[in-house]
Amino acid sequence: MTNLIFSLHSWPRAIIHIDGDAFFTSCEEAIHPQLRGKPLITGGERGIVACASYAAKRLGVKRGVSLVDARKMCPGLIVLPSDYETYSLFSRRLFAVMRRFTPDVEEYSIDEAFADLTGMRRALKASYEDIALRMKKEIERELAITVSVGLSITKVLAKAASKHQKPSGLTVIRGREIAPYLNDLPVEKVWGIGPATANYLAKMGIRTALAFAQMSEDAVRRKFTKPGVEIWRELRGESVYPVTSEEKSVYASISKTRTFAPPTEDADYLFAQLARNVESACIKARRYSLAPKKIVVFLKKQNFDSAGSEVALSRPCACPLELSGILRELFAACYRPRELYRATGVILADLVADECVQYSLFDDPVQAERVRDVYDAADELARKFGKHTVHLGASHLIEKIGKGRRGSPTVREQTRLRGETARRHLALPLIHVKT
Repeated sequence: MTNLIFSLHSWPRAIIHIDGDAFFTSCEEAIHPQLRGKPLITGGERGIVACASYAAKRLGVKRGVSLVDARKMCPGLIVLPSDYETYSLFSRRLFAVMRRFTPDVEEYSIDEAFADLTGMRRALKASYEDIALRMKKEIERELAITVSVGLSITKVLAKAASKHQKPSGLTVIRGREIAPYLNDLPVEKVWGIGPATANYLAKMGIRTALAFAQMSEDAVRRKFTKPGVEIWRELRGESVYPVTSEEKSVYASISKTRTFAPPTEDADYLFAQLARNVESACIKARRYSLAPKKIVVFLKKQNFDSAGSEVALSRPCACPLELSGILRELFAACYRPRELYRATGVILADLVADECVQYSLFDDPVQAERVRDVYDAADELARKFGKHTVHLGASHLIEKIGKGRRGSPTVREQTRLRGETARRHLALPLIHVKT
């Protein structure tokens, strides 16, 4: 009778979660049909597996494995560079198909999205299950990839359902069917429950999602913070998290990382990469009218160890020109000569609304305003001609000697259509077929 603790309404809400199956390699197979069904990975430019096809996964190749180890597991492995430009286009098309069925679509990641179908049965003249199936079939027919779909009455349950039958599965969890699914779901597999919370639950003897959902409300509120309580309510069939169709515009921090190959000890090149990280992070911050109060930089060594440094800014600022002096100090604190480094990164933390920035007595408001004008012009040029059209002189070494990529460039990078430049491509994936 465990199901009696959950919602007995058939569909108080109808939430769908769509998850692309091995999304990056599926996009490659869609563009290059001759690769379909073969052991294939992307991430050749990084030296580690970014995504593995299901044929490669069956041979033990997993995300994050080094290329050396992946080739040992699968001597015939096909290694491709990651073509993020094309993957993002597939992503946009996937979300566009979902919006044909409902305007309430939340883009969760490049290959995942939630949609709220509540109330759409009459408009679409179909049950929620039929709507989910039609959405799945249209995505797979138009994009030539497969997706796994979960349908339930809350976002947490819908996400659990989409993982239930992969690849290309459709799982429906109705209100009365929640308990059997949660009984077979390890608590660490629940969306929003991390390793620390899972270990905490294990110490209480709770190892399944059902055991967590069966805890009393009083016990949950005493032992967990607000996120834990919300997940508990969602598992019990109470919709707490809305499907948010608006683009995210509030960030606690913004991070940008760049992995390059081969690894290098060249201080000038490493600083150029770090300067480009800062520029990319600041571009995003300015897009949402945000400015950081703290900046963190880190260098990742060839053995994957990291060295980092941080500083609180005297005034929030999202203009790299003003941050360049601070950036050099932070870099000097992290860099060690004769060490090989494979990645650089920056985190803009403690973000505040740009209009709330106050100038101190020691800052020059006129000079700061002039720098802002420069970046307003730079952002406009970037919109017309591509990101980093105007960049710090310190990062120009990347333009001169390359971005530091391993292996061949992607097909899209090698192809220049009429009117395109190296920085500005038309929003079209390339599909190569024999005619």
